[in-house]
Amino acid sequence: MSTEYGWAANSIVEATVVLANASIVTVSNTSNPDLFLALRGGGNNFGIVTSYLLQAYPQGDIWGGNLEFDATPENTAALLTAVRNFTENYSDGKAGIIVTAERTLSTLVDIWIIFLYYNGPEPPQGVFDSFLAIGPTINSCKTQRYADLLSGNNWSVLKGSVYTIGTETIPLPSKEDGPEIMQAIYDHWVNVSDTVKLVPGVIASIAFQPMPKRIAQLAASKGGDMLDLDDDIDRLVIELDYSFLSNSDYDKIDLTMRATYDGFASLVKGYQQSGQLPSDVYLPLFMNDGFYPQDYFGRLRPEKLQLAQKVQADVDPDGFWKERTGGFKIPA
Repeated sequence: MSTEYGWAANSIVEATVVLANASIVTVSNTSNPDLFLALRGGGNNFGIVTSYLLQAYPQGDIWGGNLEFDATPENTAALLTAVRNFTENYSDGKAGIIVTAERTLSTLVDIWIIFLYYNGPEPPQGVFDSFLAIGPTINSCKTQRYADLLSGNNWSVLKGSVYTIGTETIPLPSKEDGPEIMQAIYDHWVNVSDTVKLVPGVIASIAFQPMPKRIAQLAASKGGDMLDLDDDIDRLVIELDYSFLSNSDYDKIDLTMRATYDGFASLVKGYQQSGQLPSDVYLPLFMNDGFYPQDYFGRLRPEKLQLAQKVQADVDPDGFWKERTGGFKIPA
């Protein structure tokens, strides 16, 4: 629903926070506004949120489900083109899509699974046609309750597996350069994930998540957040997942995850140098998908990092939370 209502954080109206000195404060746009902004994308660095007031929206029947495709070269090229075009030409804010490729390397399963959502009983003609026209082998999309759509995706959670998640943000390539750049991103993921194909139970997943200008515009209209996206460009947030069976393989997968997202960053830099991707653009990391060593705060705008530092100094001058919580830490 981000392209219809903005980030979930943009719909927080008010929160109650317990600070390090045991005081309890209410935060909103008019009460402790700096802390209120820092909480919207600043992690667990400032206090304990004990309650919050959230703007709710009407929710009736929705349409959604999954499309599955074999990862043939033809399907892969068509799906990469389709998600690029969908992101640039985001005609309907009620529509949502996540395009994922999955490789169960030990059994040589190589597929695409597309997660579709439309906030209404049926999408208008044309919204998802470019994906449907590719010819999925499985199509589970239907009119249903939103809760049923969510529970219907529980099949993708492998209980008992170890999960690692990482991310990178890239500028959306142009229509002309899109096929080359999108294929290069995909091929890099395939090549790196192949290096751990003998790890027991490993499954490699990549998700292309559209981040159109519309989300930045909605977020700004609702008071903004720490991510502070501009609407100068469209973006893609790439989520990476490696799941596997044993913690004994964690170090190997750790290095693989880093090699995957570092390789994306190198590809982006190379295409920027060649002029095929725009340079001097803001590419923050999406905290929800960040891997523990990634520099979330270092990728924010300097003024937002300074805000986080100022608020932390104001509400937790002795660093009470620094040693008592996990997650991404604000640099000194």
